[in-house]
Amino acid sequence: MAYRLEDINFKTIADPAGFAAECDAAYQEKVVHAADLICDNRKNSPIILLSGPSGSGKTTTAHKVVEELERRGIRTHYVGMDDYYNTYNPETSPKTPEGDPDYESPYCLDIELLNQHFTDLSEGKAIQIPSYDFASSTRRAEPSDEICLGKDEMVIFEGIHGLNDMFTLRHPEAFKLHIAANSDVEFHGKVVFKRTWFRLVRRLVRDYNFRGAGPDETMGMWANVRRGEKLYITPFKNKANFQFDTSLAFELAAMNTTATKLLSSVPEGIERFDELRSILPAIQLFGHIEDKDIAADSLIREFIGPKQS
Repeated sequence: MAYRLEDINFKTIADPAGFAAECDAAYQEKVVHAADLICDNRKNSPIILLSGPSGSGKTTTAHKVVEELERRGIRTHYVGMDDYYNTYNPETSPKTPEGDPDYESPYCLDIELLNQHFTDLSEGKAIQIPSYDFASSTRRAEPSDEICLGKDEMVIFEGIHGLNDMFTLRHPEAFKLHIAANSDVEFHGKVVFKRTWFRLVRRLVRDYNFRGAGPDETMGMWANVRRGEKLYITPFKNKANFQFDTSLAFELAAMNTTATKLLSSVPEGIERFDELRSILPAIQLFGHIEDKDIAADSLIREFIGPKQS
């Protein structure tokens, strides 16, 4: 799919709030369709597996699916698969080719525990969800929650490895959902903003807003993030019962101010410097949409932060 730059910029100027609402509504239609399909699969499994690469909006989408199912009277629980990471062991934990901890590898997860929990939930048994502390790279002693599915209840597990064969081959009946920001922006038939840049800008803005990280820190991880996608996420996306694009036509205008500041501050010589500096003139092709024109529950809030009062 491709957006037209001239359409984006016209709507950004003519009616920014209406444009943002239009994009949010189109995204919500996809969530509703996903919920329709999930309901059709309820007789087969109460388990929903949601996967997608970094910056695809997995957490927000998972909660939107929960809200839509709850609206239909189906109590639905949310579980982040990140809590199933194993405590880091420098001797045995996966490492990148550079020798750093490789948190993109599925082998960082407690695969057997996850599979056992999928089985237990399907059989009506209670599970205790672990809790992981990323600051210390350790699993906490106390669980984060306990779940036992009642009649007609469901649970959505969200994580980058949700569709990996390690899980789907043992639980083929689970509903599988894959999402990604998957649109280019074109001007007169030429791509002026690549689909992968959507996710990179989202990640840059989110890391800055929520983690206090500059573009050099984000880019220091990005090469391994992309490597992990190609090895562990993309090969399994076609297993999904439903795939959809989470890009929003208005989002680059919404992130423009912060992204321009970050990209302008990139110090020469950092990893993938040329790519970052090539994104700067590309994002400056877009206008600006102010925070007040963006809904408090928009997907883009996952990256730009809560609505300002």
